[in-house]
Amino acid sequence: MFRKLAFAGVASFFVGTAAFADGHSKDIVDTAVGAGSFETLVAAVQAAELVDTLKGEGPFTVFAPTDEAFATLPEGTVETLLKPENKDQLVAILTYHVVPGKVMSGDLSDDMTAATVQGGEITVDLDNGVMINDANVVQVDIETSNGVIHVIDKVILPAS
Repeated sequence: MFRKLAFAGVASFFVGTAAFADGHSKDIVDTAVGAGSFETLVAAVQAAELVDTLKGEGPFTVFAPTDEAFATLPEGTVETLLKPENKDQLVAILTYHVVPGKVMSGDLSDDMTAATVQGGEITVDLDNGVMINDANVVQVDIETSNGVIHVIDKVILPAS
């Protein structure tokens, strides 16, 4: 019984990460699309007209919230942000999740800060796992042709 559970756990890990296996030959957007767990993020990037930027030369480091992370926002928030009249706010939120350059997990140190494309700063906390502001990093170092993706479990918001 234990062996079956252990095997199922390992198998689900590999299935969950298989979408990223060939990520290095794809750019950030194509990698996110191929993963299947960033549909909301991809829709937001499209609505904000940032697709060409994130398919650009880079390099970029993206702290990518999963669909589940977006689902924890108050009801109606995503729908409101996706409206054309809220594009500036959406761009600010999305670009707060992007740091110029390629920052791998080994480059992080406790309490370091990094300037985002949005202009604000994010803080790295290594005391209880890896956190970016108050979001847990759940997967690191997904290399793409124009940068790296680190998966987070929460949408981080810039200071107002």
